Amino acid sequence: MTNEARPTVKQLQCFVAASEQDSFRRAADRMGVTQPTLTAQIDSLENALGALLFERSRTGSRLSPLGRELVPTARRVLEEIDGFVQLAIDSQSGPAGTYRLGVPPTLGPYLLPHILPDLHARYGDLQFFVREEAPAELEHGLDSGRYDLILTPLPLNSENFQVTHLFREPVKLVVPGEHALASLEEIGEEDLRGQHVLTIEEHHLFHRQIGQLCERLGARMRRDYEGTSLDTLRQMAVMGMGVAFLPALYIASEIREGSGLSVVAVPGAKEIDRIHAIAWRATSPSRALFKTLADEIRECVARRLKGVVAAIN
Repeated sequence: MTNEARPTVKQLQCFVAASEQDSFRRAADRMGVTQPTLTAQIDSLENALGALLFERSRTGSRLSPLGRELVPTARRVLEEIDGFVQLAIDSQSGPAGTYRLGVPPTLGPYLLPHILPDLHARYGDLQFFVREEAPAELEHGLDSGRYDLILTPLPLNSENFQVTHLFREPVKLVVPGEHALASLEEIGEEDLRGQHVLTIEEHHLFHRQIGQLCERLGARMRRDYEGTSLDTLRQMAVMGMGVAFLPALYIASEIREGSGLSVVAVPGAKEIDRIHAIAWRATSPSRALFKTLADEIRECVARRLKGVVAAIN
């Protein structure tokens, strides 16, 4: 391949967009170009490489084996180009731009209001496009390039990420106000034996953690009524359908005096305390910025949420 035939940035952008959308038409809409324009860019890229990146048929186009192999490299090239430009911008006016941030629904609404205002005040030209998904989907999204960074409970399984611990979040037991356990400030393991414990849907890591705790304590996890959110668990607990383990950030945000619920401490519940981290791809050109953001978030948590969660230094 001659220098003149090397792929252009536009060709790589069209290639990656088409690989993610599984449709040239949707990829063209995402790129803000016409479908013939996008098709021409991909055709030119294939001609330059001397290989087919997509298999065409009457029903559409899908990545060829070589195309699947080249997509991660194309993403890294585009990330490095973006980083090259961003470094030049940051050197003149400080961090700027929009980053895609993923958070789980059991964390985002109860953490972000405490940290985003401070980050915005410090970095006025920095913006986050926030989306909520379950931790497994967040991990996949970060790996595939759908997210630039994620806030998530551990563990994370990919070796492609840079992971920085932020804080430990206790989990506490919530019981209906009229429940026999409501009058206790602290309960023992024997008090939970045989209790019906409400839980969130199975695809959440939190579900598995609660299940393991119930098994050890001899409690009964209700599988016939699984909540779709932490709010659902709270409402079912209010109605006396069972007791529920809820994260401290949620409790601090949503459970007030007069809510019909009591919060009691369970010493054995410490084993399901959640450790939250921020993660980004190790190859990200913005990794220096993300490391700085991790330090800022940890400091903000220690200042604003002292007594609710414990920052990890």
